[in-house]
Amino acid sequence: MDKFGKDLTEGSIPRHLLSLAVPMLLANLLSAGYGLVNAFWVGRFIGREAMGAIAVSFPVIFIYVGVAAGATVATTILVSQFYGARNYLMVTKTVSTSSVLAIILAVLSSVCGILFVDRILTVLGTPETIFPLASSYLRITFLGIPLMFLSLLVTSILRGAGDTRTPLYFMAAGLFLNTVLDPIMIMGIGPFPAMGLNGAAWATIISSFVSLSLGVIYLRRKGGVIAAGINRLKLDAGIAKLIFKIGFPSMIQQSALALGIAAVTSLVNSFGAAAAAGFGVAGRIDSLAFLPAQSMGLAVSAITGQNLGAGRYDRVQSIFKWAMLMTLAITLFFSIFFVTIPGMLLFPFTTDLDVIAIGETYLRIVGPATVFFAVMYVSNGIMNGAGHTMTTLIFTLVAVWGIRVPLAILLSRTSLGLTGIWVSYAIAFLVMMCISLLWYKSGRWKKVVIKHGDPLAQEAAVGVDVGAGESFL
Repeated sequence: MDKFGKDLTEGSIPRHLLSLAVPMLLANLLSAGYGLVNAFWVGRFIGREAMGAIAVSFPVIFIYVGVAAGATVATTILVSQFYGARNYLMVTKTVSTSSVLAIILAVLSSVCGILFVDRILTVLGTPETIFPLASSYLRITFLGIPLMFLSLLVTSILRGAGDTRTPLYFMAAGLFLNTVLDPIMIMGIGPFPAMGLNGAAWATIISSFVSLSLGVIYLRRKGGVIAAGINRLKLDAGIAKLIFKIGFPSMIQQSALALGIAAVTSLVNSFGAAAAAGFGVAGRIDSLAFLPAQSMGLAVSAITGQNLGAGRYDRVQSIFKWAMLMTLAITLFFSIFFVTIPGMLLFPFTTDLDVIAIGETYLRIVGPATVFFAVMYVSNGIMNGAGHTMTTLIFTLVAVWGIRVPLAILLSRTSLGLTGIWVSYAIAFLVMMCISLLWYKSGRWKKVVIKHGDPLAQEAAVGVDVGAGESFL
């Protein structure tokens, strides 16, 4: 095999899950750290309106993150399955084609975001007091969209190859730089002028550029089939079609989730700036409980992909069992704190009592419901690893647009008000979990989606000896 990565088709499944999920969890925590760091400095030194602007901007940014994550999940699935099948030529083609598509999609997304930012904020019902701040903040953020797309692509390539540890170093460097730059650029220290909320956006862009640069340099220097794909960027029609087939449903799924959040945010905004800020801060904190489930789901996808690529269907049930036990234990741990001490968790970000009260109610209702979300992510991970991304798309559309958004609209108009919106989240998570579990139990994920061909036939084409080692990338 190639120079780095991991064969996940043999050995202890719990060990593989931990070796993949823990670094991904840390990576997700580092990624969430950007938002938490910005929220801390903005909340402490600018105030409620700026916090509200970030909260309003979040669903818009999340839509772009969803598009990027959905597009790059196909890369993870294809790299993991082709690697499991020892088909190295297809790995190289996947990396090359994915890179070209990511660049095109990223540039188009960035330009569209900049052009239509004010229209987007108007549709979200952004309060007038925070509209100018949100507009300026989002315009700058949209400039960094290409950096986000390409960073996710680098991570997805490494993840598909079984390497989830290396991206941690790049992300840690970016977060450290962001933590240093935030107060400097927000308040104006040294040669930097005071830029307020815009300073937080520029700090994130600069940090993301450094993180991405480190990742690209690392991949190029490592050589092997991955470097070959990056160095010779070329669009392969067959791979592009496969990426679209697998990635488009996932991209729509993530976008549907993001649009659902945007719709809910619009409802929350109608209750005023304090409600927007409380929702934004509590949502940032609550995201910490989602991260273990998301990380485990991604680990399940990578391991499932490799094992199905190698024809090891017998290992999938064990993957599901162990992943379920691990993710439930971690998510329950977080939920306890959300229920018992929500105020203490919110205080570091704001001293506004109205904002804290709103955030406390959110955490006490939505926090425990993350357990449902955790279970769903494990079973969805099996489906995604098998390439059945259209199935998880349908489940998401039903839960978000068939249940969460309509229920949020209905309950928010009752005496429950804002609390009704939080209740709609909990109910939607429960429905998503039940549907996903039933489909997994049906065994339909075993249906073949990706055909791998004969890996030995590709050996001469890429100059790789399939029996030469144990690591990949």
